Amino acid sequence: MKSVVFGSGGTGGVIGGYLAQAGNDVTFIARGAHLAALQKNGLVIKTKHRGDIHIKHPKACTAEDYQGTPDVIFVCVKYYGLDSAIDFARRTASKETLIIPILNVFGTGGVMQESLPGLTVLDGCIYVFAKRSAPGIIDQPQKILRVFYGFRRGQEVMPAEREAAKSLEKVLRAADIHAHFSEDIERDALTKFSFVSPMGAVGLYYDCKSDDFQREGEIRDAFISMVSEVKGLGEKMGITFDRDLIQENLRLMDAFAPGLTTSMQRDVANGGSSEFKGLVERISRLGHELNIPVPTYDKIAAWGREHNLC
Repeated sequence: MKSVVFGSGGTGGVIGGYLAQAGNDVTFIARGAHLAALQKNGLVIKTKHRGDIHIKHPKACTAEDYQGTPDVIFVCVKYYGLDSAIDFARRTASKETLIIPILNVFGTGGVMQESLPGLTVLDGCIYVFAKRSAPGIIDQPQKILRVFYGFRRGQEVMPAEREAAKSLEKVLRAADIHAHFSEDIERDALTKFSFVSPMGAVGLYYDCKSDDFQREGEIRDAFISMVSEVKGLGEKMGITFDRDLIQENLRLMDAFAPGLTTSMQRDVANGGSSEFKGLVERISRLGHELNIPVPTYDKIAAWGREHNLC
């Protein structure tokens, strides 16, 4: 399969790097100093569980310079950069191309599909802790790397598209990516969202790190409260979860190394755009639309508006 990774930061760099290391045809879409470093020195992924992965001569270019029709587009930008990914897919994808958004914000596939009629947009999510530490360099301090993707309920899918999606699972697993072609991607994506959204929101609100969540107290309680609120919204939408979200998310949190922060915290600290609107305010608004109480989300959303994070 010929893959394009649109957005080559922490998430895209790891997915594309693992695939390229396994011998797959991967093109990284990047820009600026990161692109220059990829083209000059290659891509380096620093891990503790595999050592350094060095892709010495990756295919890398800007979105404008890419020519061709990929079999798969992994969309790995932040939610506020989604329009550029939509423009790229509109120009390069065919009906047979699998477009898989791997974003933090729940429901991104449906958002993209509305702008890309006639194309095949799935939904997806990833469990990974990775960040771009310097141009051309990705740090992956935690071993966890799980990708879920699938077609949404009611989505019209041709047999060839379903077979291609199943084949992609084998390609990803062969590259040491724990991939799951999901028959219930809304459930799996919201399950993941129930972790990343509360962690990002609480981490930003309390200015705290992973080890602060691991101790009993106000921070851990706020995290538990937000997980519970996401669970309530999902059940209202007709989603049946296959695990105890609170216990599972606490297990994941307690396994993290100390001192870690989320990408939303880092984006805000650097004075740039953030995913606050999609990760926090959207859930507060959805709670009111569905008449489901989400008091912790409401509190942090109001705080974010006061601090111009939306």
